[in-house]
Amino acid sequence: MKTIVSFLIVILALTTTSKVQAQEKAKWKEMEAFHEVMSKTFHPAEEGKMEPIKSRSTEMVQKAIAWKKSIAPAGYDKSAVLKNMRKLVKGAKKVNKLVQKNTPDAHLKEQLTELHTVFHEIVEKCEH
Repeated sequence: MKTIVSFLIVILALTTTSKVQAQEKAKWKEMEAFHEVMSKTFHPAEEGKMEPIKSRSTEMVQKAIAWKKSIAPAGYDKSAVLKNMRKLVKGAKKVNKLVQKNTPDAHLKEQLTELHTVFHEIVEKCEH
């Protein structure tokens, strides 16, 4: 009897584990790549360190464009975020132009913060 109960517990544990793993979304590699640049530029800017965005603004545009052009993995509804992705690309290009024009840090930080907000709107929609 103990053997049967032990066996059933093992089967139940394996079944539950495989269901949890199956429910995890695939990684959207282009989203992860954009997030890496955003996090390495936005968080320093919050502390007044603007050099990261100044040196990576072109890369941010490239990552935004690549993400917008990419094919969403299973579990993501790209059509639900496409409008925001266009806004993200436009915002990244704007930040890049401001960097090129040596815009004062306060205004650059303001625009980067807006771009960060758009990014989080996309992520939030992707989670639902």
